Amino acid sequence: MALSQAVREAPAPQRRPATRRSVRDGGVTITHPQKLLFDEPPVTKGELAAYYDSVAPTLLPHLRGRPLTLERYPEGIGSPGFLQKSVVRGVPSWLERITVPKVGGVVHHPSVADRRSLRWIANQNTVTIHIWPSRAPFLSRPDLCVIDLDPPADDASDRLRPVMQVLREIVTMMRLAAWIKTSGSRGYHIVTPLGSRSSFERSAALAERIANRLAEACPEHVTREFRKRNRQGRIYVDVARNRRGATVAAAYAVRARPGAPVSAPCTWDEVAEGVAAPQAFTLRAMTARLAAVGDLWEEIR
Repeated sequence: MALSQAVREAPAPQRRPATRRSVRDGGVTITHPQKLLFDEPPVTKGELAAYYDSVAPTLLPHLRGRPLTLERYPEGIGSPGFLQKSVVRGVPSWLERITVPKVGGVVHHPSVADRRSLRWIANQNTVTIHIWPSRAPFLSRPDLCVIDLDPPADDASDRLRPVMQVLREIVTMMRLAAWIKTSGSRGYHIVTPLGSRSSFERSAALAERIANRLAEACPEHVTREFRKRNRQGRIYVDVARNRRGATVAAAYAVRARPGAPVSAPCTWDEVAEGVAAPQAFTLRAMTARLAAVGDLWEEIR
């Protein structure tokens, strides 16, 4: 029985301890598929795993070769979760890992190359998959420059739209190719692909130039101020993703927010028209969206 079929045929989730049923598919057992991870609407671990399985053909090319950090919620998003960088114990022999040196040791980041690996990660109650902006074996050469527009509240779409239009004009004037996606949280991620001779120093410098131009063009709405108390309700332009070891939510990753929103690739026009609000696309809507528009980030690869 296919994973998605098993989830559809399972009884409706209840607000009670998860049963010990399991679903085996593709060589990976999804344990406790009825465990409730999201309350409103109720989304189970089995449905989350089925989502990642359904988008695997689109998602996997964006993950391959990248060190991953797993944002896990064993008791659901209503309870504290944690970030896991290194996977050492209880790891199947076939799961790829990328070993990264650190002070005093190494980190064994998980890496996803196939659907089986993606299912295993989902079975760890991983809601969000975070990626490095570089791929092995060239971990010191980022292929993505990332800017995160982070407003102070969820209901900032009306203020974000004009700022995004100004940003669109800036990257166009700079003759940069830029892809965008909803963050699935409060704002947007703007990504520029980099050449093979890139470095984190160059990536950070590029992000700084873009961010400074945006802050200069929209001083009443945009800030570079790191301290939240000094932002005065303005949209923060975060460029901190452009350093070794930093991560960003992967395209098509589910976020740990009510409604199970997805960090979904979108177009500049969709943002301008109000179609692509930061939490507009959800786990249950992504299959239909992919069928309608395909992978809007296909060419970024």
